[in-house]
Amino acid sequence: MKADISNLTYDENGLIPAIVQDDTTGKVLMLAYMNEASLTKTIETKETWFFSRSRQELWNKGATSGNRQKLQSISYDCDQDTLLIQVDPAGPACHTGETSCFYQTIYDDNKTPNREVIHQLAANIKNRRQEPVEGSYTTYLFKEGIDKILKKIGEETSEVIIGAKNEDKQELTWEISDLIYHTLVLMELSGVDIQDIKNELHQRHIQKAGTEA
Repeated sequence: MKADISNLTYDENGLIPAIVQDDTTGKVLMLAYMNEASLTKTIETKETWFFSRSRQELWNKGATSGNRQKLQSISYDCDQDTLLIQVDPAGPACHTGETSCFYQTIYDDNKTPNREVIHQLAANIKNRRQEPVEGSYTTYLFKEGIDKILKKIGEETSEVIIGAKNEDKQELTWEISDLIYHTLVLMELSGVDIQDIKNELHQRHIQKAGTEA
């Protein structure tokens, strides 16, 4: 199906701002500009292309660094003058090596962990498996193997049940967190990632609900 981009509004230089977001984590990665040609190439190649205002030419993200961005979806705002590009990034978006260009904070009054905490935990677990650290509990679990990990999941499941029966929110929160951690360790060992779970849940519940509407 050919994408219809005729209703977009470009500025006087023929450009439209494009916000690039990690499709998996929701993290905003960068802000760049597109013209009609770069947007068309992005759709055709399924990789992000932008227009460089300084060099006055098209550029393909990751062409030199290897940190390409695989296109997942493109949306536009209510005024039709800003794009939201969701991608699967192959590496950092920022030329500094940071995951996102927005790594410097002016103000932060957020008292709760950000939405990426599960992904960050999964990445830490993967790192412990690839680069074992003496004294690390996660390293210990991988060294002991699947039987130990399954035993811990069984224990934590029982603790969740006890916490629920005790009607103790703090205890239940603690035990569910333990269960999630050990489940992530099992997922890493078994080659199951968070996106696999998201896909399955979407297919079971979101997609199914849509067809029943």
